[in-house]
Amino acid sequence: MNQISNQEKSPLNPDGEAVVNHIRPLEMDLETSGPLSKTGEQNSTRGDAYKLIFGAGGIYLAFLYYGSLQEDVFNFEANDGSKFEAAWFLSFLESLANIFVGYIGRRLVGGTEGLPMTPFAITGASQVFAKAFTSLALAKGLSFPIATLAKSGKMAPVMAGQLLLGGATYTIREYLQVLAIIAGTVILSMGKKKGSESSSTPLGVMFILSSLVADGVTGGIQKRLKADMGRIGISPKPYDFMLFTNIFMCLVAFIISMCLGDVVSGTEFCARNPAVLRLVVQFSICSAVGQSFIFYTVANFDPLVCSTVTTTRKIFSVLLSIFTKGHVMTTQGWFGVGVACSGIISEVLAKISKSRNLKSKVSR
Repeated sequence: MNQISNQEKSPLNPDGEAVVNHIRPLEMDLETSGPLSKTGEQNSTRGDAYKLIFGAGGIYLAFLYYGSLQEDVFNFEANDGSKFEAAWFLSFLESLANIFVGYIGRRLVGGTEGLPMTPFAITGASQVFAKAFTSLALAKGLSFPIATLAKSGKMAPVMAGQLLLGGATYTIREYLQVLAIIAGTVILSMGKKKGSESSSTPLGVMFILSSLVADGVTGGIQKRLKADMGRIGISPKPYDFMLFTNIFMCLVAFIISMCLGDVVSGTEFCARNPAVLRLVVQFSICSAVGQSFIFYTVANFDPLVCSTVTTTRKIFSVLLSIFTKGHVMTTQGWFGVGVACSGIISEVLAKISKSRNLKSKVSR
């Protein structure tokens, strides 16, 4: 049964990460039709390599640019000194772009009929809060590298949510990985040079912590909802998730935007500053395109491949921001980046090891 569980985020989560229980058609063919000829194996390997380059390259390009655009949107300063702070309006526009691409994708590859909407409504609401809170953290002065590394530690609230809501268990290594990411983020936030602008503010920290809490709620709910769907024999397809989750994300973001006045203030700011409007449009397009590349990669490769790409992408997003956006780094700051990245890399290696162990058990 094909299922997608959403963790980062994407239409399914703020960081564009997806994990799927998926068996590749090629692997099934190999098991049922005997060995391929040498030429067939070479062609298959070459074809897979091209697909991997296309899929992984698309994810990297789309989401590296996505992160850069997000930082540019909230760093932009108008002639009168004002800045774009309509985070909920931005989430609304981003969800709108994902709905458009999700609808087209579902029309092209098909979807599952008769899906219950309640699961999509619940996860859509929690995910848009996580996304908007991340944007608000940036709008309130939290630096992009710190926000990105902090979000890499989302496993902390996700683990808490799944322990409380999903009944999951974790290893000591998993706890240490999260601890390394959190410790590295804290070290980085304290490692600014004297006289330089603060890389964190109380409001920014509050919003990024709120985003992590929303991630934890999402993770716990999704684990339970996946199990419920499995029990009643429902198998949503990738673009089902992209379309329906974003419909509810869009609705929630629009309602809150209207209540807070973000629609009016955001529209007026973009009208006065066409440069920001271009950034917002490009940002929304990158989100939708990146999600499509995630689904393409998930459909053609082991879930671990997609998870590895989306996880390591965060490291490159942080480095790209540091080197291109003028962030002032101290030795302590670089040490913090190193500690946090070690936690991220350890997470990837643990996933690879777990995948190999599962494959060896299956092959016995």
